[in-house]
Amino acid sequence: MEVGGGGGTLSEVHQSAKKLLLRCRDGLERLERLEHSTSTSAAAVGVDSELSFSVKRDINQIQSLCVEMDRLWRSLAAKPQRDLWKRKVEQIAEEAESLKESLDKYNSRSQKRSREAKERAELLGRMNGDSSHVLQIFDDDAQAMHSVRSSSKELENANALGEAILSSMHGQRERLKRNEAILGTCFKVDYRLHSRVHNERLWMSSIQWAYQTEF
Repeated sequence: MEVGGGGGTLSEVHQSAKKLLLRCRDGLERLERLEHSTSTSAAAVGVDSELSFSVKRDINQIQSLCVEMDRLWRSLAAKPQRDLWKRKVEQIAEEAESLKESLDKYNSRSQKRSREAKERAELLGRMNGDSSHVLQIFDDDAQAMHSVRSSSKELENANALGEAILSSMHGQRERLKRNEAILGTCFKVDYRLHSRVHNERLWMSSIQWAYQTEF
């Protein structure tokens, strides 16, 4: 005859614990499928967290039932019945502990994935920020190089204009020198012609005077 308690007979409590074990194993299998799935959507993450919490709650319930069953089997009068139910309760407790360890490992991996995802997001954010900064540096350098090239072009144009002005002034100076030389030559020729004409006039006047004196 089975001993009953506030939660039912030993067989009823045992049957409830077995049903919870089946539900926990199914929940862990679903969690593992989600873990190996490529989906990272917010909906998938929500199902993951809710299912993990549900499995943990069922495991806690199984362990509470094991405590209740341990109390019940110790109340049995027949030793063979006590030994039989002791093994059954220990088996349930061991399975519950194994499920708890599997769930803890899963939660540890899940936390690690979440931490790595957060670190990747932060790194990506920093990389995007650094890229923007680098691009800004490149833009500033490009603008500086453009300004340098513009200034260099303006300086070349100024130099070319200055050389053209100097060349023009040099040409004008050369033309002025040639004109001065030509003018000087003209003056010399005119002076020579003037002197020759003057000498010829003196000579003619001397001849006329001599002729008048003789006759």
